[in-house]
Amino acid sequence: MEEPTAAGAGSPPANGNGGKGKQAAPKGQEGFRNQRRESEGSVDCPTLEFEYGDADGHAAELSELYSYTESPDFTTNRRCFQDDFRGQVQATEWLELEEDAQKAYVMGLLDRLEVVSRERRLKVARAVLYLAQGTFGECDSEVDVLHWSRYNCFLLYQMGAFSAFLELLHLESDNSQACSSALRKPAISIADSTELRVLLSVLYLLVENIRLERETDARAWRAARETFRAELSFSVHNEGPFALLLFSMVTKFCSGLAPHFPIKKVLLLLWKVVLFTLGGFEHLQTLKVQKRVELGLPPLAEDSIQVVRSMRAASPPSYTLDLGESQLAPPPSKLRGRRGSRRQLLTKQDSLDIYNERDLFKTEEPATEEDEESAADGERALDGELDLLEQEPLVPPPPSQTPLSAERVAFPKGLPWAPKVRQKDIELFLETSRNKFIGFTLGQDTDTLVGLPRPIHESVKTLKQHKYVSIADVQIKTEEELEKCPMSLGEEEVPETPCEALYQGMLCSLPQYMIALLKILLAAAPTSKAKTDSINILADVLPEEMPVTVLQSMKLGIDVNRHKEIIVKSISALLLLLLKHLKLNHIYQFEYVSQHLVFANCIPLILKFFNQNILSYITAKNSISVLDFPCCTIQDQPELTTESLEAADNSHFCWRNLFSCINLLRLLNKLTKWKHSRTMMLVVFKSAPILKRALKVKQAMLQLYILKLLKIQTKYLGRQWRKSNMKTMSAIYQKVRHRMNDDWAYGNDVDARPWDFQAEECTLRASIEAFNSRRYDRPQDSEFAPVDNCLQSVLGQRLELPKEFHYSYELWLEREVFSQPICWEELLQGH
Repeated sequence: MEEPTAAGAGSPPANGNGGKGKQAAPKGQEGFRNQRRESEGSVDCPTLEFEYGDADGHAAELSELYSYTESPDFTTNRRCFQDDFRGQVQATEWLELEEDAQKAYVMGLLDRLEVVSRERRLKVARAVLYLAQGTFGECDSEVDVLHWSRYNCFLLYQMGAFSAFLELLHLESDNSQACSSALRKPAISIADSTELRVLLSVLYLLVENIRLERETDARAWRAARETFRAELSFSVHNEGPFALLLFSMVTKFCSGLAPHFPIKKVLLLLWKVVLFTLGGFEHLQTLKVQKRVELGLPPLAEDSIQVVRSMRAASPPSYTLDLGESQLAPPPSKLRGRRGSRRQLLTKQDSLDIYNERDLFKTEEPATEEDEESAADGERALDGELDLLEQEPLVPPPPSQTPLSAERVAFPKGLPWAPKVRQKDIELFLETSRNKFIGFTLGQDTDTLVGLPRPIHESVKTLKQHKYVSIADVQIKTEEELEKCPMSLGEEEVPETPCEALYQGMLCSLPQYMIALLKILLAAAPTSKAKTDSINILADVLPEEMPVTVLQSMKLGIDVNRHKEIIVKSISALLLLLLKHLKLNHIYQFEYVSQHLVFANCIPLILKFFNQNILSYITAKNSISVLDFPCCTIQDQPELTTESLEAADNSHFCWRNLFSCINLLRLLNKLTKWKHSRTMMLVVFKSAPILKRALKVKQAMLQLYILKLLKIQTKYLGRQWRKSNMKTMSAIYQKVRHRMNDDWAYGNDVDARPWDFQAEECTLRASIEAFNSRRYDRPQDSEFAPVDNCLQSVLGQRLELPKEFHYSYELWLEREVFSQPICWEELLQGH
């Protein structure tokens, strides 16, 4: 995979000074002010009322399946259905039929799908798609369309539509003629993927409508949902889970063999299949609680989902004056010698001890010259331009905002998370204490406290009270025992879960799957530069005839941006779901996927994604509400104008973009947590200013995962950075979980030794390979299976000889036996 390259939105051009702001800043107050506005965006960002979940609303998820270029297809689907319906049924409306008549018609429709002619087959498939879309021609409102879409999808599944369309998808994905014709074309358009788009749309509507659970669902629908989940999860006709077919389509698309694949629809369907078969985030929490009970571990101290939902967003950095207007202010060296400024600085220092959520990031100290140099190094490391105006203005806040009245101070009632302590932390604490007080250690013994002072006893007691044993710790310990004693412990019982079946199917080609997903993510990232050798992800959004008017160009531009946003959303949600489920299923399955993501440059790629104006990305309005499904099927399409294209909804943010950002941050946390070598990658690529800039978005969950990423690298950033970012340090203390003897704020961690980094990854890789080899690479006749050593029994076994042996047996006898002279005397002498 090519290394991510990007240029942040509004980034200034590179200069010969390595990106230092002193020479790169434009001349003049107005230019400086404009550049600051571009880089920082609106500083008056309101608190975003965003509720994180598995997916967006039902209507929004259905609308994202279609691009605006596909709008004429709705009319085509309706016409194909009406032509077929009038020729088969006497009634004039689908909704007028009784349920039995509807089932009979669907059965006939699926029978007519099995024809040789591609053209006739496409028309029937479009008629099925019109049913799955809710027969919108007979509906009066969007609610009716969504209702009948769900009803028809359950009906189609019960009649066997999924199996029929799955076979057609196999045929179409392996269609070499379509692939070769697409490869010969200089430009691929939406017309090259017509059949695949119809098939994938039907499958997506089936999965998305049946996946949705409602209390009013009939018992037959609930049973159908569980049957469908099992059908998607496990092998059907020895073909493996359905997700494997979609993964293979992704890799085929990225390899350049099938550039006409509608990759957005493939990724959306893949994400929803994994979400449906494995379960969402709340189901994950339930599985985690059940697994801890099975392993005999104590229950969780809190529900992480509820804790995050109850958090409040902190205020973003406050820029009260433009730097261009503050040139009359004295420089920092003169401010230190003035009595008034000293009083202001003291007031500022006192306010650090007040944990007021509304003012956590307000008026931080300016960055030092050392920070500027490190930021310039980070730009070169990431091959992109960081915003040179990251540092704050060198002026104190105005007197009206400096003092904090006693009425405004809001002390928190308590920290949101229960502290955790690992077994390793207790052992390390006791080893240090024993070396100090008695001169020797007792290894992993955490019970013997003889010779240690009383305060050490109390400390150990407190640490043990908050000791947390994770499911991963138990799995690692069990794996070590199985490696040491394979014969005495016997065979490991591996439960056949959907996650286990998916991992077994993915195992052989898992590196290719991860690289393909990251390649598409790189191409869809808004910060990526256009390259001639990059993959074309716009094949299913570009029309046959390119726009000729300004209005058509604006519409296509919005459609392309929306298309990329949906791709980022689906890939980020898919990778996060996979990692979380695999970590619960077995820690080494999670580590295997994580290592391949890291080896494929996932960490710098995510940092490239955030190397932009995140506030502008989250508040982007790349949508046209009148063209969204199902609105576009009910209302008569008005004539689009520039005003109607620019008119957006009243929400302050784009749900899918904020969802994608949180997913990518969570993914980055998953990859770097407790991995010092990967944490150092964050430091090497200068992620601190990139992440700190994203704190401007006032959303609690986004800020939490940014603060987590900042916390794990503070020990490497140096004392000066910590001193200049005390408000961020206070926010970390208030919002991120505490590890009792983790001195993250001081940089004294003994595990932070640079010479251990390469060994850490190598040791982890050896453990993963041993796990995969032990569990999945063994043949059926294991080396530990009992051996039949009875001569008569072995000779009495009947062996099936191949046909080639029968054909050449006489020739072999003549050449190897009869024509070879045998000296019997030598044989006898030898004995």
